Amino acid sequence: MILDVWFDSGSTHAFVLEGEDGLGSPANLYLEGSDQHRGWFQSSLLESCGTRGKAPFKQVLTHGFVMDKDGRKMSKSLGNVILPDDLIDQYGADVVRLWVVSSDFTEDLRVGQEIMKANVESYRKIRNTFRFLLGNLHEFKDEEIVPYHEMPELEKYILHKLSIIDEKVKKNYREYDLKSVFQDLLNFSNLDLSSFYFDIRKDTLYCDSPNSLSRRATRTVLDIIFNYLVVWFSPILCFTTEEVLSSRFPNNKSSIHESSFSEVNEEWNNKELFAKWEKIRSVRKVVTGAIELERQEKRIGSSLEAFPTVFISDKEYLKIFSDIDLAEIFITSQAILKEGDGPSDAFRLDEMKMVSVECNLSNGRKCNRSWKILPEVGTDPDYPDLSIRDADVMREISG
Repeated sequence: MILDVWFDSGSTHAFVLEGEDGLGSPANLYLEGSDQHRGWFQSSLLESCGTRGKAPFKQVLTHGFVMDKDGRKMSKSLGNVILPDDLIDQYGADVVRLWVVSSDFTEDLRVGQEIMKANVESYRKIRNTFRFLLGNLHEFKDEEIVPYHEMPELEKYILHKLSIIDEKVKKNYREYDLKSVFQDLLNFSNLDLSSFYFDIRKDTLYCDSPNSLSRRATRTVLDIIFNYLVVWFSPILCFTTEEVLSSRFPNNKSSIHESSFSEVNEEWNNKELFAKWEKIRSVRKVVTGAIELERQEKRIGSSLEAFPTVFISDKEYLKIFSDIDLAEIFITSQAILKEGDGPSDAFRLDEMKMVSVECNLSNGRKCNRSWKILPEVGTDPDYPDLSIRDADVMREISG
């Protein structure tokens, strides 16, 4: 017998949360559509307060409704109904989940082919980040781990950045701000890791000696990044992160969803170093723009063919580059820094007018191992087609 549909639904806490196999009362969260403030939420609150003297929930969260790409309600008569199973069959469950968290679910959500394709691209970028981590952490062992105080500045900068993201992600998860969680993680994966840190450290990973401090420090940080990133993404990309974890640790039978968020190491917090490297990145942006223009004009192919001369008129910025390997940060074979405004036709960006860049071609021959173009290539009698660094590494490996 149904006494009243709203009284019945409002009483569910009694037998769902408090029953013999109950989940525990009060519930952490009641989740429903935006029409339920005067419905289920209200009837549950009234019934529970009347019989228990307290609310049956700690929090309530409402969501909007799914519309078509033009913001119209889905209707069979309009022929604009999109079934979740069809989206999953076409794109996969994790891409559909990505669409949800990339939208503001507190408002009505729009879905369509173009919207889904944008999320496919985001998913591809995230998978590529994990693919890079998995590939470069192959056979990583604890013996390789470098203590924080021995790490190069770039690694310390990335760890500070990771601690910032960790704080944001945890806060936004607590507040159910999933869109911000997704945006922060996507930007960290794409802009801070793939386009910056990974790009710079590829040469170290592929060409430095396996026993070198720089390579071991890089792998140490990649391991830390992996452990945080796979857990951060697990509530969103539940199937992908399970796959990623099993690929990294095939003998581990536990699920990623049994993991908890880790606490960051306090020593990673280094605001002074972080501010320094933010300035380095802003200068690097100008250099990258100049190199990209040379590539568009077909004057160079790879950035390793470029020899940028970087002019900086700001003495503070000049000082921070005094102990920086310019070519390494700019991903060029050679680079030079000069004080001053630079030629009038040098490349500039409006937001960094004290920096200008003049690009020339690198001098020397191409190293067949690192692909850097250097005057020193050909000077080693044992390895005439390699740079000095690469020749030394080959001797170490073969010896």
